[in-house]
Amino acid sequence: MIDDVRFARLLTDYCLEVQPGQQILVESSTLAGPLLLELQREILERDAWPLIRASLPGAGEGYWRAARDRHLDGFPSAELAEAEQLDASLRIQATENANALAGVDPARLSRAQRARSPLREVVLARRWAISLYPTAAAAQQAGMGTGEFTDFVTRALFLDRDDPAAAWGELRAFQAGLIERLTPKREIHIQAPGTDLKLTVDGRVWVNSDGKRNMPSGEVFTGPHETSAEGVIRFTIPTAPRGVVVEDVTLEFREGRVVSARAERGDDYLQATLDTDEGARFLGELGIGTNFGIDRPIGAILFDEKIGGTVHLAVGRSYPETGGTNESVVHWDMICDLRQGGSLSADGEVILADGQFT
Repeated sequence: MIDDVRFARLLTDYCLEVQPGQQILVESSTLAGPLLLELQREILERDAWPLIRASLPGAGEGYWRAARDRHLDGFPSAELAEAEQLDASLRIQATENANALAGVDPARLSRAQRARSPLREVVLARRWAISLYPTAAAAQQAGMGTGEFTDFVTRALFLDRDDPAAAWGELRAFQAGLIERLTPKREIHIQAPGTDLKLTVDGRVWVNSDGKRNMPSGEVFTGPHETSAEGVIRFTIPTAPRGVVVEDVTLEFREGRVVSARAERGDDYLQATLDTDEGARFLGELGIGTNFGIDRPIGAILFDEKIGGTVHLAVGRSYPETGGTNESVVHWDMICDLRQGGSLSADGEVILADGQFT
């Protein structure tokens, strides 16, 4: 079993830095009940207000089956009012069925995502964090036994270390050195089987993702120049946005825009997402994974994009702190594995080769 006490303290102190009097929203499902109870206690002990929202298993699937036009084209004003009063929010993935939304029309999901954009911006403007609680369904998605998967999550979160927060500090220092190498560079060149892509990043800010928002984390990322991507990239690690499995994606870029796209599985979802809005066909993020405690994909992007020795690109919305300007309601990370014959170079200097930093 995962150590819920240590997990709750890491989230409360390291990720959220809870202070007296703050209002902290915690969202998950009832499957994360033991962790939610510990989080409630930890937040109360810091003299703050815990707002616990625990959904029932199957609630998401039932919502999308019954949702009418009103629910696809708007959101409740009460939810916006609450978001405006929050000091921080925490979302913990704890799924009963990783593919619960696989049967939902992608156009309905995109439609609702567009409508909820104002609410999402309010939430992102405040302190936020996201994590994952190991469940039997998540273990099955990862192709592991439940105990093996729990151990995997424990290592990825650094909860197996004597001082998890200090361990995240060590990774932050390594990533700071990587950013120092990347900051003066202009052009990034990614090469791998089926991949030959160039893009420019000069003047953009590289962000040190050290577990404060994503737990686990382990990446440095930036926003490439919006019209710079040229070439082809193949994403061989599957992703499962909203539970829809999409495998073996190839994107071709010209002047920064996706001009050709195909997926061996989930192609309908891919095409619908790229058609969500104009910004969905441009890149919002380039990230480099540094967490070698995550050594295999598990079907959860929170973990998979951090795999040490991989690179990921996101179509859609940029993070403003990187200097990126692309606007979209979409932000979809896809992962290119460089661990077997791949490389990432910056102005001709090899930064990453065969999954190892030079």
